[in-house]
Amino acid sequence: MILAALNRLYDRLAEHGEVPSFGYSVENISFALIIDRQGRPIEFSDLRRQDGNKARPAAMRVPTNPEISRTSGIYANPLWDKTSYVIGCSAKPSARMASEHQAFIARQKELFGATDDESLIALLAFLDQWHPDHAAGLPGYSDDVLDSNVVFRIDGARAYIHDAPTAQKTWQDSLESEHETLAQCLVTGEQAPLASGHPRIRGVDGAQTSGGALISFNSNAYLSYGLTKEATAGLSKPAVFGYATALNHLLRRDADNRHRLRIGDTTTVFWADARDAKSAEAAEDFFAAANEPPSDEQENQRIHDVLAQIAKGRPLADLSADIDPDTRMYVLGLAPNAARLSIRFWCTERLDTLMQRYADHWHDLALDPPAWAGIAPAVWRLVNATAPSRDGKTKSDDVSPLLAGETMRSILNGQRYPRALLTQTVMRFRNDGDIGSPSATGRMRIALCKAVLQREARLANPHSPTSEIAMSLDRDSTHPGYLLGRLFAELENVQRTALGRVNASIKDRYFGSASATPASVFPILVRNAQHHLSNIRKGERPGLAGHIEGEIGHIVDGLGGTFPKHLRIEDQGRFAIGYYHQREARFAKKAEEPASADAE
Repeated sequence: MILAALNRLYDRLAEHGEVPSFGYSVENISFALIIDRQGRPIEFSDLRRQDGNKARPAAMRVPTNPEISRTSGIYANPLWDKTSYVIGCSAKPSARMASEHQAFIARQKELFGATDDESLIALLAFLDQWHPDHAAGLPGYSDDVLDSNVVFRIDGARAYIHDAPTAQKTWQDSLESEHETLAQCLVTGEQAPLASGHPRIRGVDGAQTSGGALISFNSNAYLSYGLTKEATAGLSKPAVFGYATALNHLLRRDADNRHRLRIGDTTTVFWADARDAKSAEAAEDFFAAANEPPSDEQENQRIHDVLAQIAKGRPLADLSADIDPDTRMYVLGLAPNAARLSIRFWCTERLDTLMQRYADHWHDLALDPPAWAGIAPAVWRLVNATAPSRDGKTKSDDVSPLLAGETMRSILNGQRYPRALLTQTVMRFRNDGDIGSPSATGRMRIALCKAVLQREARLANPHSPTSEIAMSLDRDSTHPGYLLGRLFAELENVQRTALGRVNASIKDRYFGSASATPASVFPILVRNAQHHLSNIRKGERPGLAGHIEGEIGHIVDGLGGTFPKHLRIEDQGRFAIGYYHQREARFAKKAEEPASADAE
């Protein structure tokens, strides 16, 4: 399924000339070695472009063998390569450098020794007369040349030697072999030569810089039917080249690549299959914005409004004229696994179905007042909120590498969020006390607690109205965890009103134990609150003491006058939500008081 979808994507990209044809790849080329028609070297021409203070190589289409991925072995590319192969020079000379250069010479003579093309004859003449000591004397030579990729060009010609028609035909003919195994390809269904190797996939964050293998067989235990190595996969050469080229295209690190996202340790790529290129581009842009909220406020608000309407049941087709709801989206999550790549998740759905799931995700996270402006933050930002908070800031290095991928999978599939999301969030509440406002991390944590609990309740009882967890203060809730959280917020309010700001509030000292073992903490806190209420009555605001006492009494009555000995992790999440709702309701009331006074 994955390989077939990638192969179809390759066909569409190749039709528009966006990816190279079979036997070619796009590589980073830094220099061109200019030679004359007698093979004499003239100069090194710098092909790099300036990007700020950094010189970046040019992306160039060059011939490569799609079945060979050079790692530790020696294998020379046709008509281009790094300098240790092309000119026998390197910034770090080694014993194998001479062997690499000889392999390059032998490779070119093997491929083009019988040619009558003038440019190829000049290249062979260059190789016959070249010595590595000549490099430093050529114009354009510098330390930057060493270990970079180099191509060749004849002086006065506009095209590079590898682009010459004769060179291309000779190379294509060399890819065909009379001794290839013919079989039915499992991707295309056609009879074709089976691939004996698979190109490396590059661009996955955290993987080896040379790339990782999506499909590989490195032990005889994995072989069958008399086939060797990757031929066991039953994939044809064109299909292997197609899926690998399309995937590497999606994973490229270009600034204009909108098909690539980083979510935790998972590098995510996505693409659309639509009726035309314009519809596909619109779908991809919308999906990218839903995952990585745009900084433009107007565009952010547009995405927010569309998801809000979808959450209310409006069809996507009625909300955006640019988007075709029948568009099919493909989402693939890849993560490093030694020399291989592991698939974290794979999703293929219609765009309207996928956006409904994003709207559900947005609705599950929603709080009143909102925890953030616009649409929900990117998944990686949400998951980062489960890391330890230091002055309201968190580090992604402190988050489980699997958690972000599992969270993304739950959003794409509409399934339960990973339980670790709730567990780790509750643990952070207890450890660092970053709960709710004013910290953005604290607000995201409350939203995560609500989302996990609401989704679990809704999926367990999809037709029950009680599956909804209120976005703001719910005075009718009888859930013990929620009520205890509300009570804790009011007891904190009593302490603050009586004593003002203190070095260590009851939240700092007792939040963890109050949410886990209420019976051991709340009786003490309630007794202390009575003393604080007595002092408030004697102060300048005696009526406030009566109001707070009434609020506490109402909550305690809901608990039946008893405190549970222990709260489960789900109830500790509700405790945090109740605490947050009670505080936010109090702050909202204080914000309304000046307006009410002005109106009078």
